[in-house]
Amino acid sequence: MQQQSAQSGQTADRLQLVSFTVGEELFAVDILSVQEINRMMALTKVPQSPDGIEGVINLRGRIIPVLDLRVQFGITPSELNEHSRIIVVEVQGNTIGFIVDSVQQVILIERNIIEPTPQMTTSIDSSYVDGVAKLGDDLLILLNLDNLLSPEALSKLSGMNKAAA
Repeated sequence: MQQQSAQSGQTADRLQLVSFTVGEELFAVDILSVQEINRMMALTKVPQSPDGIEGVINLRGRIIPVLDLRVQFGITPSELNEHSRIIVVEVQGNTIGFIVDSVQQVILIERNIIEPTPQMTTSIDSSYVDGVAKLGDDLLILLNLDNLLSPEALSKLSGMNKAAA
């Protein structure tokens, strides 16, 4: 396995990722997209929010819409628990929180172990996926944050961010 310690830094040959679970799958996003990771907190429901938006949070004076990745991926929602987290990321100029089942670790992988997305690997839309890396017995699915939300949903989220500002 070509996993490196997170301390050695991101390079042209390596990619530093934050890994997390949603359902039975292990996902990761580029650490440079992640602003912070928070424990679950109270969400404020917003009428007529885009599908999957569970509400908004007030994070140090910033209002951030929060999306449940289980809903986005078509996975049955589960009860939130002490492992549930909100990963705050930047997607096309919008700050969004993603509810995940648990955050695993920060990892550094060699870019050359990332393979194109095989057909039928997961139940999620393959346009959300940049590639798959094998880590021991686990498959790590690299998410493409830019494709995760439709242009319409991003427009609504942008409107929510601006209305809250």
